Amino acid sequence: MTPEIVNQLDGYDNIIKEIEIAKRLSSDPFALKGEVQKYIDRLHPESLELTVSEIIDETTSAKTIRFISKKRQLPPFQAGQYINIFVDVDGVRTSRPYSISSSPNQLAYYDVTVRRVDDGFVSNYLLDEIKTGDLLKTSSPSGTFFYNPIIHDATIVGIVGGSGITPLMSMVREIAERRIDRNVFIFYGNKSDDDIIFHDELLEISEKFDNINYIPVLENSGNSYRGDKGFISMNLIKEKIGSLKDKTFFLCGPQGLYDAIIPDLKDSSVKLKKIRQEMYGLPKDIWNQPGWPSSVDKESTFKVTINNDGDTIEVSAVESLLNSLERNQKVVPALCRSGECSRCRLKLLSGKVYQPEGTRLRKSDAQSGYIHSCAAYPVEDIEILL
Repeated sequence: MTPEIVNQLDGYDNIIKEIEIAKRLSSDPFALKGEVQKYIDRLHPESLELTVSEIIDETTSAKTIRFISKKRQLPPFQAGQYINIFVDVDGVRTSRPYSISSSPNQLAYYDVTVRRVDDGFVSNYLLDEIKTGDLLKTSSPSGTFFYNPIIHDATIVGIVGGSGITPLMSMVREIAERRIDRNVFIFYGNKSDDDIIFHDELLEISEKFDNINYIPVLENSGNSYRGDKGFISMNLIKEKIGSLKDKTFFLCGPQGLYDAIIPDLKDSSVKLKKIRQEMYGLPKDIWNQPGWPSSVDKESTFKVTINNDGDTIEVSAVESLLNSLERNQKVVPALCRSGECSRCRLKLLSGKVYQPEGTRLRKSDAQSGYIHSCAAYPVEDIEILL
């Protein structure tokens, strides 16, 4: 903001007078200058350097990586938040956000639970290559997928699938450890017994606490399994929780879970503000999403000209612009990688991109030509400004 504009702000003259009075009456009116920023940096630093202290096997396809800090106290977080982990895989500097599965009641460590996925670029690297003692750079805890006692109901219903259990696990642990007066229902869908993360712990907690209810649901189950089978459905949810009134729903899992449950919740007159949806990455079959141009197929490639340095790279239409830039050694700040936080935004100077439903682009950004590179897919040759 230029000095000319500042001088025109309401109350400017009064502020200048107060500063002059403070200078005369105080020995050092600016003694605390910078203290606010120091406090902010302590609670929410730009980045963290964390050491892997332990790797815990959870299932045949999932492990918990425990991070500690040897240089500073870990910043506090709210159950449900995530950290973004930066890695260098085969010369590609990239990152992925992972929910913290440990309880916020302690800050000796952060637990991040990672599940193997087909062609998982970062997840498989973390599962196969990371070892105790390794040092990794991460963001500080971020995200808005957490319980707010002011606006959310005292009964929460978690509807999760696969590794989507991780943010809810942090919530459950916090409620159990602090004996919080809050009712919880956890509907947890998986393909088979071998896929259930935290199963024994959830069973133990639900048996010990009357206000915590754990409902596992398996697509394929063995003869010894006595729980619910098939898929999580509205009929099952209503059967277990009764009325949908005065309850807040927390959803985290693959896109198919959202596609199946959210329309049914809306049809059951659950207000949108009562449905909390964690961003779980972009759909893998982006070309099948609503609004994808029919003229662009999975094999299409386009040119991206980077105005900053004049470089031109060839990219796949079905890979996010952020991933394509990273594969070409172009550094773009990133955090959520799900089209929500706007950290990776850049300016689209020409051409068109596809941005899927749910991309939370600010109105001012859209008007000024900015896009979220993590949720933008070129559908013709484009020119960008990093």
